Amino acid sequence: MSEHERHLRAPWRRELHGMYVIAKKDAMIYYCKSPVLIFGVLFPVFFFLAFMIGRDAEPRIIVPGMVAMALFFTASAVGPLVTPWERRSRTYERLISSPLSLLSIIIGDVLAGACFGVALCMIPLVIGTTIGEAALAKPLLLAVAVLLSAACFASLGVLLAAPATSNPSQVMMLSSLVRLPLLFVSGVFVPLSEMPHWNRVLACFSPLAYCTDLVRAAFGGVNYFPLWLDVLMLPAFTVVLVAVGRIFHGRARTKGL
Repeated sequence: MSEHERHLRAPWRRELHGMYVIAKKDAMIYYCKSPVLIFGVLFPVFFFLAFMIGRDAEPRIIVPGMVAMALFFTASAVGPLVTPWERRSRTYERLISSPLSLLSIIIGDVLAGACFGVALCMIPLVIGTTIGEAALAKPLLLAVAVLLSAACFASLGVLLAAPATSNPSQVMMLSSLVRLPLLFVSGVFVPLSEMPHWNRVLACFSPLAYCTDLVRAAFGGVNYFPLWLDVLMLPAFTVVLVAVGRIFHGRARTKGL
């Protein structure tokens, strides 16, 4: 390889390495923070149990909803808190003044959130398939659903961190205002086929609806959307959320320093 070719490839290597370093930094610093564990792990578990206890629902309905909701909350739990904490600890200036592009910084945060979501959604999955006796019919489809959904929900979390604030509680309030409505319109607790028409229309604009649909199909349930549409929409949402997040983070990057 010529010196000129190495020079052209160097920026790409730097950006990729920077994404990895940022994801690793987020994992080491923020995974065990109490707000991440509460809003990402404990909240969805207790919320789901409070809704499902006393209902005579089949495991193939309960377990997919529990897996989808756990993935939704865990993957989107890290992103909203990273930037406010960076601003509060006065390390945000160093981050945005690094030679990395803003897009690489955002993708690094997305990778951290996605890995967190994939790891922790294994807990309800294992519980559901062992204690809950839910039969996993299509493991490969489940793997596709988890990976695509984790990236999508982590992108949503990073977008929610765009406001120029150093107060994590303000971002978590915004996060709850966005995530909770999506939870109720996405067919997590009740299949979309049993919900009113207006709800099914709103579900088309929720990435969680496509995740739930894929996970339910992986457990042998009836999917509401065509599977090809589920697989297509989740990456489409990811691209849009990252693009919009880049715009808003770009506007707010010099504020609140």
